[in-house]
Amino acid sequence: MPSFDIVSEIDQVELKNAVDNARRELSNRFDFRGVHAEIEQQELTVTLTSESDFQVQQIQDIFNNHCAKRNISLAGIDIPAEPTHSGKTFSLALTFKQGIEQPLGKKIIKLLKDNKLKVQASIQGDKVRVTGKKRDDLQAAIALLKQSDIEQPLQFENFRD
Repeated sequence: MPSFDIVSEIDQVELKNAVDNARRELSNRFDFRGVHAEIEQQELTVTLTSESDFQVQQIQDIFNNHCAKRNISLAGIDIPAEPTHSGKTFSLALTFKQGIEQPLGKKIIKLLKDNKLKVQASIQGDKVRVTGKKRDDLQAAIALLKQSDIEQPLQFENFRD
């Protein structure tokens, strides 16, 4: 029976490249000369730090532009509403989501069932496996998920006949 897996992963190499390019641009920007401003990455968390709230927002715009150039989706990021203020600095911790959590998996399965596609979906750990009798049904499921308003970037892998 044909099947495929729905996953949500961030390419960590591309994320590191986006962080490095944003750091390079930050060091060359005239409006950040003589100002404490930095971008740090630890695993899937990117921390933006500067001396004012406005500068943190500017750093976030720089980082977002470099993510867009590297095809990193900004849809699956946890962004706090306000930067954290401690001492003289403001910091903003952007956390990238990886894997499909239970509520999102249930939402994907419900979406497939509501559209009456002839496929079966099941949650398997941090991914969703979709199986069907025909390859065309699976391709219709992929097209439906690409058009949906799911708030996390999805990738489709292990497409097997």
